[in-house]
Amino acid sequence: MTTVRVESGDLATVAADAVVVNLFEGVSVPSGGTGALNTALGGQIAALIEDGAIKGKAGELTTLFTFGRIPAKRVVVAGMGKPEKFDRDAVRTLAANVARALRRAGVERAATIVHGAGSAGLDAEACAQAIAEGTLLGLYRFTRHKKQDDEAKELRELVLVEQDTAKLPALERGLARGVVMAEAANFCREMANEPSNHLTPSELAARARQAADEAGLQCQVLDREEMVELGMGALLGVAQGSAQPPKFIVLHYRGDPSTDRAIGYVGKGITFDTGGISIKPAQGMEEMKGDMTGGAAVIAALRAIGQLKPRINVTGIVPATENMPGGNAIKPGDVLRAMNGKTIEVVNTDAEGRLILADGLSYAVHLHLDPIVDIATLTGAIGVALGNQAAGLMTNDQATADAVIAAGKESGERIWQLPMYDEYKEQIKSDVADMKNSGGRPAGSITAAMLLQEFVDGTPWVHLDIAGVDIFHSEKGWIVKGCSGIPVRTLVNFALARAASASAPK
Repeated sequence: MTTVRVESGDLATVAADAVVVNLFEGVSVPSGGTGALNTALGGQIAALIEDGAIKGKAGELTTLFTFGRIPAKRVVVAGMGKPEKFDRDAVRTLAANVARALRRAGVERAATIVHGAGSAGLDAEACAQAIAEGTLLGLYRFTRHKKQDDEAKELRELVLVEQDTAKLPALERGLARGVVMAEAANFCREMANEPSNHLTPSELAARARQAADEAGLQCQVLDREEMVELGMGALLGVAQGSAQPPKFIVLHYRGDPSTDRAIGYVGKGITFDTGGISIKPAQGMEEMKGDMTGGAAVIAALRAIGQLKPRINVTGIVPATENMPGGNAIKPGDVLRAMNGKTIEVVNTDAEGRLILADGLSYAVHLHLDPIVDIATLTGAIGVALGNQAAGLMTNDQATADAVIAAGKESGERIWQLPMYDEYKEQIKSDVADMKNSGGRPAGSITAAMLLQEFVDGTPWVHLDIAGVDIFHSEKGWIVKGCSGIPVRTLVNFALARAASASAPK
């Protein structure tokens, strides 16, 4: 685990394996911390700029060896790109790229200036948070089941060096929040990357209990018998094809004792999805161990909220099961009755996520949660529509949607809204039940959301389809191979923003 901390001082005098400075594209004379280090190195950075060896382009990393001119063994000059495009997410990206480069070089202790807080004019506290997030997210690797490499080096410490002591408290606050945010996203990644024979519904519930213990949350796990009593026929229908018992996980954070009102987060927890009787193709099916990323995101977000302690109440709900083609599995043509009494004709057993969310959302309404945000790797169609650049959002309440989108922008997690025209509902009409669980290929993400809307009973609600952004196959900035951890930080930011809004003077 990399430690990130702040200290007062001069970067040129810090003893470290490496120190990191930055440069905007087009700058010919380095200034600020970079200028001070250039002076200490006898003008070496300026000479390389003049020679064209350092251009300051985004993603450019240039390593200089100091040969004893300063205590640090090497200097890394990180390109920041064009000033007008440099924002908090660019800070995260820069921090992640630098951290991985330092690790590859065998650097164990590094020091850096606060990127963006000087020349870019960004808020120092926000920049410190972004550096912590980028560093810890960018360094994440899932190695639980690999033999330990005794020769592998890790970046063990990153120190933010600031000469202005008045800024230290803000930087420390930013770092502390960034560490919580990044560790939460990595916790989500750890669960979603876990093979399904290790992360069953029961194990997911156990990790939720552990998170609750760590963050002071209340945790309740309903078993099959309690689901039967509540009438959760949609979730139980999906679960009946698996030998693994389903679990219904409920986490409560109570940060505002003055009210019973609470935000509701509902996450899809399919710990493995074969598609059921409507079985998926074999190619790529191994990635279906991550079909519980929505549930993992809810658990991780609740843990972070519990650690940050905003004055607000939040409840997380995760219906968890496998979707297997066992001898008792549901079949196309079967009809299931959800907790709120509505019936669903199953025309495709691979459209199972909306079935378990139907009961999850019904339970959220039963608890009077408001607003409700559900998160799910729900449809392949969202990847066709948006690729892997943004999660899809559908809603019945524009104000809540705008707040979720704003929270995503703050975290660097892109979200794009799709329409919810009444005409789409025609595609999920059934001749034998209140609705059917698939409207076919056209507008597949939207028709899935139309079904979910049937279970929120008019409560302000946002649906996030993260199927296009949950898994990546290459590194880019703070994105790493495997689960992305999206939208954990968005969910945390949404709760923090509502808490701040509720406590602001009217």
